[in-house]
Amino acid sequence: MSVDTIEITAQVEKNGNWINPLREEMARVLIGQHSLVDSLIIALLTKGHLLIEGVPGLAKTLTINALAGCLNVGFKRIQFTPDLLPADVIGTLIYSPQNGTFSPRLGPVFTNLLLADEINRAPAKVQSALLEAMQERQVTIGDTSYELPDPFIVMATQNPLDQEGTYQLPEAQLDRFLLKVTIDYPNPEEERSILELMSNSNVNLSTNQILSKEQIAESRKVTDSIYVDESIKDYIVSLVISTREPEKIDVNLLPYIRCGASPRATINLTLASKANAFIQGRGYVTPTDVKKVAPEILRHRVLLTYEAEAEQITTDQLVSQILEGVPVP
Repeated sequence: MSVDTIEITAQVEKNGNWINPLREEMARVLIGQHSLVDSLIIALLTKGHLLIEGVPGLAKTLTINALAGCLNVGFKRIQFTPDLLPADVIGTLIYSPQNGTFSPRLGPVFTNLLLADEINRAPAKVQSALLEAMQERQVTIGDTSYELPDPFIVMATQNPLDQEGTYQLPEAQLDRFLLKVTIDYPNPEEERSILELMSNSNVNLSTNQILSKEQIAESRKVTDSIYVDESIKDYIVSLVISTREPEKIDVNLLPYIRCGASPRATINLTLASKANAFIQGRGYVTPTDVKKVAPEILRHRVLLTYEAEAEQITTDQLVSQILEGVPVP
């Protein structure tokens, strides 16, 4: 380990002392979902956004609300429905008859943590209203652009079961999400703990502040400085290229992949690997970090062919084969 790496690791240990307290505070009101909490921490460290897929009732709203309490920042929720308008998300101009001028009324997107609930229930023009906010972290109303607060994280949810009356997210918007996280039912022990916690009407689900905006900003700086070896960079590029040219891994994969991951996947895979190293208290990225975050980075960026859907082959299965097929440095 080089001297620079040792120094970065020391900075990671110093600035990452809020990780375990945050996990513990979240666990006080949130049973299970440890992977989702870590994904939110990765998004926080990389200025990324999350797409969550899971059936109703798995505490998606509670998770983001609990995180807002731990950060002492703003939280808003938008229920996406077919009759929603872009102005309901970003805001609009209101005419004042007294002085004959228009003044902006800012929408609920102006917050720190935004829950876009069942985002696939709104038409494409409403979904696209979030594109500028997610990428440029600003919103244009009329002729004026307004900056969004920092931190700003969008956590969008999708119900994988009820697809009637839904609008599939376009590829351009899917690519804006840093991670796509799939969550499942709790195990029997977690379900029993949920019963014990929630089986009264006076349960307190509020969380205490664990870290400040200043700590988040400093942790981001340290995360950016985490060392990525040349061999790790080549490994990340090979993984992404293999989604576009799967025949290099296994010629049998070729009929199942319609479109591979974009260069944004390469960037996000590197950023998320650094963030995972930060969570683990290391000043350098290992192949384990890359393999840990790769499924959540790639599962919404690798598009399947009709043949794959007909044979019920999932993106996760293809990504798993790619991870097995690309040599680890």
